Amino acid sequence: MTARIAIAFTLFSLAIPRFAAAQSVSDDEQACAALSNVRDLTLLSSQLRNNPASNEPYCYVRGLISPAIHYHVQLPLPRHWNGRFLQWGDGGKDGDLDFADHRVAEGYAVANSNTGHDSGAEPGSAFGFNNRQAEIDFGYRAVHLTTLAAKRLVEHYYREPASYSYFEGCSTGGRQGLMEAQRYPDDFDGIVAGAPVNFYQAMNAAGTWHLQRVFKDNFAGNLAVDTDGDGIAESLDGLRFLNRLVLEQCDVGTAQDSIRDGVIDNPLACNFDPARELAAFVCAEGDAANACFTERQIATITDFYNGPSADDGSSIYPGKTKGSELDWINLFIPHAGNAMNPNMLRGPAGDHVNYLFYEQDPGVAIPNLNDPNYVARRNGANPEFHWLDFDVTDFSAGKASAMSALMDASDPDLSQFLIDRGGKLLIYHGLGDALSVATATVDYFDDVVTTTFAGDFEAAGEHTRLFLAPGMGHCGGGPGPNSWDKLVPLVDWVENDVAPERIIATHSEQGAVINERPLCVYPQQARFVGQSGRDGEPDNWIAGNFECVDPD
Repeated sequence: MTARIAIAFTLFSLAIPRFAAAQSVSDDEQACAALSNVRDLTLLSSQLRNNPASNEPYCYVRGLISPAIHYHVQLPLPRHWNGRFLQWGDGGKDGDLDFADHRVAEGYAVANSNTGHDSGAEPGSAFGFNNRQAEIDFGYRAVHLTTLAAKRLVEHYYREPASYSYFEGCSTGGRQGLMEAQRYPDDFDGIVAGAPVNFYQAMNAAGTWHLQRVFKDNFAGNLAVDTDGDGIAESLDGLRFLNRLVLEQCDVGTAQDSIRDGVIDNPLACNFDPARELAAFVCAEGDAANACFTERQIATITDFYNGPSADDGSSIYPGKTKGSELDWINLFIPHAGNAMNPNMLRGPAGDHVNYLFYEQDPGVAIPNLNDPNYVARRNGANPEFHWLDFDVTDFSAGKASAMSALMDASDPDLSQFLIDRGGKLLIYHGLGDALSVATATVDYFDDVVTTTFAGDFEAAGEHTRLFLAPGMGHCGGGPGPNSWDKLVPLVDWVENDVAPERIIATHSEQGAVINERPLCVYPQQARFVGQSGRDGEPDNWIAGNFECVDPD
């Protein structure tokens, strides 16, 4: 009898944790499902969902803000919440819901929206066709209202508001972060704005202009070359050769560029003049231009470095930085590898001037954007407009002013966010970025220091800091150190008042770190201080061999 009682007691004891676990899961499901009954938000669904970045599920909520802003919120279970809210930024023209599973695994409650349109139905810029509300939502309204709705949902779910609110984004997300700082300074305690496309209309006008350099006159200025006569440019040897020439001149292991690692430390100081440096490589008449450059190609290269200008000679948008040449390949250069459809044509710039540049849309996009000989149809219910017919000086003539007012985030007065609210703004940009040029961000940051802090960089550094990443492309990639946690330094700054003096970035290949260095607070630069004569040896490309110094 005693043995039977002991066995029964043991079985009952083993069942208790299983029962408790099942009840706990049930409670989590019920608490999440109950959010659908929240009366002051339009919520479409709420349910537990597995997190690919964690072993713990989270509460997933879908909502709607009239007329067309769909958003979702990823809510860690209450026992895993770190007390913080994070608005996750978008990319490109958006039109979808983006997940930040890794941040949810870290305990953040995360929100994101489609910015008021669905890219599956209206790809690219098409959502803006005769639709001012969609343009407003994309420009600034969606992020702000999603933030407000998500914060309300956080308070419902956790029974208390978030202790801190953050924004993290790059590219379009960088623009959104700056827009929030300018228009809605009370939304966030801290903002990470990477590679911001905040001069939105100028950048897209310039992108169209750059595409015109290589497409016009049936690809006469294209930097890819047709060497086998099949009518499709397949050779990119000329661009790769150009990049080597630039590196030979500016990645030199001197005070200007202290380490020879295939990365230009300060491309803004690189004095590479295509007309001068390529004079010895001009093609003979009728040459296939595989190992040389035609006059039209040299003109294209010069235009890429200079950027477009207004009729009075003033710059519309800065040119590409030296060392970014390999980034041009997929962004701007039509070649066999991208089916003559470079990314800027298919993405940011190809149909931008059709739908998001002018106050009155000039016409729908042509059927095949990569056809330079197509004649746009100008009659019918929806006449067409060919992007090759775009005149970049329309920007300097003020014809984009209405759309700039909706989408540009270029106001340098950040006093409400940085001073009145005490917010922190961390900006970063890759110096090898050929999509949104780092020069524009440097110019904007300088304007912020001048306007908001009367030119005092030390005072500005208490509130906002800019980090430039040599060799990094658009939001990542490129040959330089390009990987680090973008949010951790900001959180430490906001919550512990520890301003980031430098950020350690790494570059990895096949899972192994092959280059590491600090990113310095602008205007400082990282200088190699390791063993003399060993700057070109990869074993010495570690953060401990660099120090941040003021520019010469």
